[in-house]
Amino acid sequence: MADIKKVVVAYSGGLDTSIILSWIKETYNAEVIACCVNVGQDKEVIGLKEKAKRTGASKCYVIDAKKEFVTDYIFPAIKANALYENRYLLGTSLARPVIAKKIVEIAKKEKADAICHGATGKGNDQVRFELGFKALMPEAKIIAPWRIWDIKSRNDAIDYAKKRGIPVPVTKAKPYSSDANLWHISYEGGVLEDTDNEWDEDMFQMTVSAKDAPNRATYVKIDFVKGIPVAINGKTFDPVSLVQKLNEVAGANGIGRIDIIENRLVGMKSRGVYEAPAATLLYFAHNELESMTIDRDTAHYKELIAHKYAELAYNGLWFNPLREALDAFIDVTQKYVTGSVTVKLYKGNMQVVSRKAKNPLYWEELATFDKDEIYNQKDAEGFINLFGLPTKVQALMRKGK
Repeated sequence: MADIKKVVVAYSGGLDTSIILSWIKETYNAEVIACCVNVGQDKEVIGLKEKAKRTGASKCYVIDAKKEFVTDYIFPAIKANALYENRYLLGTSLARPVIAKKIVEIAKKEKADAICHGATGKGNDQVRFELGFKALMPEAKIIAPWRIWDIKSRNDAIDYAKKRGIPVPVTKAKPYSSDANLWHISYEGGVLEDTDNEWDEDMFQMTVSAKDAPNRATYVKIDFVKGIPVAINGKTFDPVSLVQKLNEVAGANGIGRIDIIENRLVGMKSRGVYEAPAATLLYFAHNELESMTIDRDTAHYKELIAHKYAELAYNGLWFNPLREALDAFIDVTQKYVTGSVTVKLYKGNMQVVSRKAKNPLYWEELATFDKDEIYNQKDAEGFINLFGLPTKVQALMRKGK
């Protein structure tokens, strides 16, 4: 890569990308342009431009992509009910493609030769970033320092930073890494790698522990229009503010802490601890409204789609024709997912207390166990005889054999 003259770095100001700016200048003697995409880590972007320039960047872009992140990535995932391995709410997986998209926009604007990311060679993010770069700017060279430099651990990276006077938000005493955005905060590495270790309560930023949550329940009513959340307790919010508000309300009630062992795309298991209060509540409420509005066959098939959708997002295949095709199917299923769900929050628990749909398939007069004039119970006999015919034939034909 001797012909590289200009590199755009996906920059966060964290340990890895802080030392990468200096390392690229030392290794390639190339111009370095930092690009931070704000997907909800508002506090972390304060002073980032100055820090990037002090550590080697000729310029630094800070792009606010929160609205696009919510409307084009989070909301489709909610409509899909996409959960990786039935538990992971895809907080990092959904953020990576929007970051990759914005990085590519800057790389094209700056006519850069290469794009660089700080993901490790052991994780999923290297795949997510690079597949995004390849899909949107296939001609660009990709630099992945963790796969080629002599730094082999986080402690090595910390030492590298100290020798060059680069300030980083990680110490050897507290070496776990975190990744924050509007949808979640993830924690991994360090003390969390030992699955016998309980998390440190001081680690959490978005949620209180269940025992410290209020002693009185909080009721939250969420309105949806075609599967998209639009209002809280009767008040309409813009997409970003809605997620922020629910993070605040759910987090204050101890909702959204997740500790899981997940199967990484690269072939190993890893432990991740997550805070996702708004995500946890929105998925729960959306699923409850779907139970009122989607027919049985579509709902059951949609569960299969949800698994595949989550897998595509997790594996970095957001810019894949299959994901776009699944979105088309999912949008049809959301045609009547309009209404409201009220959820009771209490010390880490959620309980639905009300479901109201504009066009429900639930029909109280039909479902009642009291006397009704709609459902003729005698009809059930013929249905059972036909539905059970294969079972009866099999038993008769194999009798005595």
